[in-house]
Amino acid sequence: MNRARIDGRRLDLRHGRIDLTHGAGGRATAQLIAELFAPHFDRGDNVWLRQGNDQAIMPRPSGRLALSTDCHVVTPLFFPGGDIGTLAVNGTVNDLAMGGARPLYLSAGFILEEGLSLADLLRVVRSMAAAADAAGVQLVAGDTKVVERGKADGLFITTAGVGVVPDGVELDGACARPGDAVIVSGYLGDHGMAILSQREALGLDSPIESDCAALNGLVAHMLEHCPSLRLLRDPTRGGLANTLNELSQQSGVGMCINESTVPVRLAVRAACEFFGLDPLYLANEGKLVAVCAAADAAALVEAMRSHQLGRDAAVIGEVCADDHNFVRMTTTFGGERLLDWLHGEMLPRIC
Repeated sequence: MNRARIDGRRLDLRHGRIDLTHGAGGRATAQLIAELFAPHFDRGDNVWLRQGNDQAIMPRPSGRLALSTDCHVVTPLFFPGGDIGTLAVNGTVNDLAMGGARPLYLSAGFILEEGLSLADLLRVVRSMAAAADAAGVQLVAGDTKVVERGKADGLFITTAGVGVVPDGVELDGACARPGDAVIVSGYLGDHGMAILSQREALGLDSPIESDCAALNGLVAHMLEHCPSLRLLRDPTRGGLANTLNELSQQSGVGMCINESTVPVRLAVRAACEFFGLDPLYLANEGKLVAVCAAADAAALVEAMRSHQLGRDAAVIGEVCADDHNFVRMTTTFGGERLLDWLHGEMLPRIC
């Protein structure tokens, strides 16, 4: 990308706003790319982005390729613990990491609404660049489109990611076996409640922040210490309950969970009681569910707790034989509850 000034005036990144000319493919589009996107996504070693072609042609890595794609429509754009930019990068990185892949490259498409503040767009781009640097990936291709005012709620981002799975790593949602241990990497429901508290301006005594984070480092640490790891999944939309139902269906098993061992912050639990929500269905953006052989569960949890993003890891139950593929939870009162699929949309626009 050419960073040279496109015309006599630079973009007003403090007070300027997106208009329809920025999506027309002409001088204004080139200037937006050169002055706002390129300085942050090309940090000097991003030779693929700098070429400015309609595609990025990268060297072929050894191992098996992993590909993921995602769309991000969160509202508000900025929330405690992150924004739509960090969410876009980390969400795609995590989808690759759940298959054991080492994320390498990202692409991003930006749907910009007429009237969007350039300052807000710059803030998002900086967040994406920082998140990509932290995750060790490069954004090598992108696109921008502009739609009329009122058509996009500010900003939507689509992403795709490419990674490589090392030889010998086999993680699949169909690999859970009866008797296996079910583990989570930490407190659940933080992201969903952070979004809700921001929308409703709750002003909580204990502010809740999104857990948005890239999990590829934690996953690599887990694979190093647990060769019997069966599968990984990040419990995003629909939370833990939906994720366990997905895995039960894929593997043809059931799940038996103990409520007393599921980590949920007191602030999240209290806010859920206030709104009549269930924290087990709230979205997470920096947590994972792992299934491994029961004999290796203690060692895996210990290894996870030695990593910053797994320090609150816990065994929450086990895989059980069940022809109906039900997810059952023993409650803190000693009864049993069925954790069914989420019906409807409990909390829309959370990622």
